[in-house]
Amino acid sequence: MIGSSSDPRYFSGQFIAAMPSMGDPRFEKSVIYMCAHSEEGAMGLIVNQPLEELRFPDILDQMGIQSTPACDQITVHCGGPVESARGFVLHSSDYQMDGTMVVDEAVALSSTTEVLKAIAFGTGPKKCLMALGYAGWGAGQLDEEIMKNAWLNVPADSDLLWSFDDESKWDIALNKLGISPAMLVGDAGHA
Repeated sequence: MIGSSSDPRYFSGQFIAAMPSMGDPRFEKSVIYMCAHSEEGAMGLIVNQPLEELRFPDILDQMGIQSTPACDQITVHCGGPVESARGFVLHSSDYQMDGTMVVDEAVALSSTTEVLKAIAFGTGPKKCLMALGYAGWGAGQLDEEIMKNAWLNVPADSDLLWSFDDESKWDIALNKLGISPAMLVGDAGHA
């Protein structure tokens, strides 16, 4: 089990899953791992939208880093619409270096070429997920979207985070809450 934020108002170290009513097609059926969430804003990575046209060895080649066969198993994801050319590696916290952001006791985030080299050389984290771009919200913006029924909070789960089955992550996230996607409606009720 992945840890969670100590403040229950915020979702750092947890997931949010898009509701079917999500008006933004970039987030349709997305599952986002929340790297940071506070009163100042929020940042997360979409973990279930693989980029079919780009592979991890392609990124390494572009950076002049020699790829190894293990690199073929790492999927590159669309992490979100913000800074979509910037790479982020969400990884197990067994690997940390200068510039690594520790999300919780089990997960960390790095965005340097050193982590890419370490992964390629087999000295990197045990588990990792590569993403281009991120999802970001200003102060109070995510909280407002949650109040408007755009997102569901899903407890942290290492099996969900590190699963290679990107296509099923949204359904699995909802099932963790005891919700069938067919049961969801887009609008919140008001009395």
